[in-house]
Amino acid sequence: MKNKLILFWIIIAVALSSAFVIYKKPASLGLDLVGGSRLMLEAQTSSTVPNITPEIMDSLQYAIENRVNAMGVGETIVQRVGTKRLLIEIPNITDTAKAKEFIGQTAQLEFKRPKQLPDGTLDWESTGLTGKDLKKALVGSNPTTAEWMVELEFNLEGAKKFSDLTRELTGKQMAIFFNGKLQSAPRVNEQISGGKAQITGGEGGFEYDEAKEMVDLLNAGALPVGAEVIQEESVGPTLGADSISKSKTAGMIGIGAVMLFMILYYRALGVISCLALIIYALINFAIYKMVPVTLTLTGIAGFILSIGMAIDANILIFERTKEELKMGRTLFTAINSGFDRAFTSIFDSNVSTIITCVVLYYFGASMVKGFALTLIIGVCLSMFSAITVTKNFMHLTFGSSELKYPELFGLKKEEIQNTFKATETKREKAKFGVLD
Repeated sequence: MKNKLILFWIIIAVALSSAFVIYKKPASLGLDLVGGSRLMLEAQTSSTVPNITPEIMDSLQYAIENRVNAMGVGETIVQRVGTKRLLIEIPNITDTAKAKEFIGQTAQLEFKRPKQLPDGTLDWESTGLTGKDLKKALVGSNPTTAEWMVELEFNLEGAKKFSDLTRELTGKQMAIFFNGKLQSAPRVNEQISGGKAQITGGEGGFEYDEAKEMVDLLNAGALPVGAEVIQEESVGPTLGADSISKSKTAGMIGIGAVMLFMILYYRALGVISCLALIIYALINFAIYKMVPVTLTLTGIAGFILSIGMAIDANILIFERTKEELKMGRTLFTAINSGFDRAFTSIFDSNVSTIITCVVLYYFGASMVKGFALTLIIGVCLSMFSAITVTKNFMHLTFGSSELKYPELFGLKKEEIQNTFKATETKREKAKFGVLD
């Protein structure tokens, strides 16, 4: 009993913490709830890319998705329109000019060697080491001057190229260009192995925002072709404040109707399920805010569906418990037996749902991913709610008492049989099928 009381207070503490997170942390809402920006991007041909093929568009779409994700925006939509256009919808972004500039830049990183021209002037020529050889980029600072800089780490092929290049240019300058602009031209004193380099930004270094933007663009990768924003517009929420309010009201009515049904049909067990459902909803929504999960209509649908599955798990447990009570088992034994018998069904159905959600998340469109993510979080949490919260509340409420009032469980006295009258030596050790 002591362990059950400790678990009870842990559950209460988690529920209160979840309520605090919900109160303090704002929710992340999608384009259909808060509005945002819509951009139309068109791929541009060039001398090196005379035709826009489907493969090029796939690469462009992938690069644009990476860039939008680097902005920290969830539930974005990047989809093909026609043969060489992309439609981009970004929720809750008001600075469309910055988003347009970020998406359209080329993120071209090049390392060049010095070249002496016939007239005696110095120029730079390509070495073949570019941003394609980059593994990742980070914002760093000089420990001596505290100036911001960009730290680069190359992949295996890039590390070899960089090592060979620094060996070749020992005693000479090596220039670093970003989007065609010279960033720095340090003198190479010795061969550098390990595949790491730095862009210092010249005298005074970079501003932090400048270094961060460069890092984001480098990590997002270069665009395979030039792309031009041909259309941009601000988008209002498709539902509107009034419709959102009505949706909340409908959700409250639906949940209230479910709770009322559980109380009327399962009586005392129904009250316990309602308390467990409230705790489940608090923890679930707190997780959405902490991840954070961007809530859209599809995400809300996944949340509501997970509530139904949480109630379904409780119904399975209660029905099994009632069956055990009808056979004459004591309350403690019936509760344990009910959970043991219901667990397999609950586990199998939830695992099937989780597998489906994983497939939807990895292969579905952006809007489908939102539904899959909220549902998979809800399903995993519903198992915790049913197996831990509901069971703990049932044990603390009924585990040490006798079945004097079957009506509290939606049963009639004549339904209770005397087939299994027995006395357990220790109630805490009573298990399904183990009676003295």
